[in-house]
Amino acid sequence: MKLKTIILLFCLSFLMIDVSISGERQGQINLKVNLNTPEITQPAKIWLPYPISNNEQLIEDIKIEGNFINSAIYKQPESGTLYFFAEWNKAEQEKRLEFMFKVRAKERIVRNLTDTGGDIPVEIMKYLQPDWWIPTDGEVAEIANGIQQGKSGILEKARAVYDWVIENTKRDPNVRGCGLGIVEVTLAKRSGKCADLSSVYVALARNIGVPAREVFGLRLGKKADQDITGDYHCWAEFYLPGTGWVPVDPADVRKIMLVDNLKLVDVKEIREYYFGGVDQYRMVLERGGRGIKLQASQESKPLNYLMYPYAEINGKALDYFDPENFRYSVHFKQL
Repeated sequence: MKLKTIILLFCLSFLMIDVSISGERQGQINLKVNLNTPEITQPAKIWLPYPISNNEQLIEDIKIEGNFINSAIYKQPESGTLYFFAEWNKAEQEKRLEFMFKVRAKERIVRNLTDTGGDIPVEIMKYLQPDWWIPTDGEVAEIANGIQQGKSGILEKARAVYDWVIENTKRDPNVRGCGLGIVEVTLAKRSGKCADLSSVYVALARNIGVPAREVFGLRLGKKADQDITGDYHCWAEFYLPGTGWVPVDPADVRKIMLVDNLKLVDVKEIREYYFGGVDQYRMVLERGGRGIKLQASQESKPLNYLMYPYAEINGKALDYFDPENFRYSVHFKQL
């Protein structure tokens, strides 16, 4: 048996064994922030995604501690995302915060998909609209026009876009974090990381009438006790009338191909799994929010997306891709 085939079968058996045994992952998340910078004597603010329970995950026992002087929970109007805000005055020499909660995440699988041809609900129509972050014109329109040739209905088109992204882009391990999700840049390079490839999926899907949005989340540890600071992850969803939101993750297909040195022919099973399925080792932080103007006096430009902790010191945004200068850590402990 070829080595690549053995590697693929090992990956799939690991995935499927986990699914068949439990189909969920449970643990404690501890996010710690210490704004230790040269400007530590200046006033500071921070915003964190505030995870919520839904059909796919249960969030319990949220505890937030620190020496901040003020805090609140806000809701982003367009996406419905909740986020926690805290601030420190300049007198505080050490600016600390710890965000703790329990999570139980389920594997998400939507199979036996059927396109009923039903109408798209009014509240979903906004996920067909372009904006600065998700353009549907220019090169996006040119590519999408080719993708939809011979395809009819939302399901066929959604699958065609998924296949195009897998077959025409690659994972770039040199991109910082999850990437910026700038569609035109990703298309020009035909490469990126999960935020980049997911944004391309959403833009192409919207152009041809498939409601779609990004999902911003965090991978849960597979070990009993694990640092997951570098394990933020993005994927996408499309809306199928009669079914609801369906997860897709072309970026993880390309990641597996890169890590295990596999070709397209080697990942047929994985490719099928991530069209309508995502594993239990991930939790959702927010869906569909881009270009966010945060409440409680965000002073810098609108935020690309709210997934990583976001902080400002004296009105200047810290780089959440640079943990050396913006100190935060995320830890997972199995329960």
